[in-house]
Amino acid sequence: MMLNVANVTSGYGRITVLREVSLKLAKGEIVALIGRNGAGKTTLLRAISGVQPIDSGMISFDGRPIHRLSAHARVRAGILQVPEGRQVFGPLPVDDNLRLGAWTRHDGDIGRDLDAVYATFPALAGKRHVAAGALSGGQQQMLAIGRALMARPKLLLLDEPSMGLAPILAEQILLNVAALRRNGLTVLLVEQNAHAALAIADRAYVLETGRVTLEGPSSMLRNDALVKEAYLGL
Repeated sequence: MMLNVANVTSGYGRITVLREVSLKLAKGEIVALIGRNGAGKTTLLRAISGVQPIDSGMISFDGRPIHRLSAHARVRAGILQVPEGRQVFGPLPVDDNLRLGAWTRHDGDIGRDLDAVYATFPALAGKRHVAAGALSGGQQQMLAIGRALMARPKLLLLDEPSMGLAPILAEQILLNVAALRRNGLTVLLVEQNAHAALAIADRAYVLETGRVTLEGPSSMLRNDALVKEAYLGL
């Protein structure tokens, strides 16, 4: 397994948010994490990326423990998070935002990877010199994902990539995410739109009040009565 989260508990002060959460991702998988607001989905991503400390449990990546590593060390190991709300550098042009994603690299292929990002997200190609803050919400989301891709991640943590987007743009973003798997990228996807998440994911976990209550292939969860009622509106 590329990622193994084992019995992780974490919280903020006296408030426990994650309670002995365990999940696994194999290389090349897209795994969805679904649950209501406040279930702990973002906290789990932050714990994996190193932004949120854990109180107990273990996180391993590529076979070695990483839960004591700093966030920037995890970036160097190949774990990149695209946060909720995109958080692009508004005054900087698109091209500079993308180049900032490659800050850990010292190779000669950055220009080639820039071209690859623009090929993946053609809507950005004509806006290389436009300030990121002037982009539409969908374009900013493309930019945030592209910035993460510039670091050549092995594992991409995506937090609500379709939030606040028009349906057609949200669909396009998730199709782009699905296409990234062809390059061997592994993705852990937090997505409020359970329909959309389960449509592109291989497997999924349901998180409720900080605990994993259900897991399995996406096809199985789409047909689960509790998931239908709670998350699919069926």
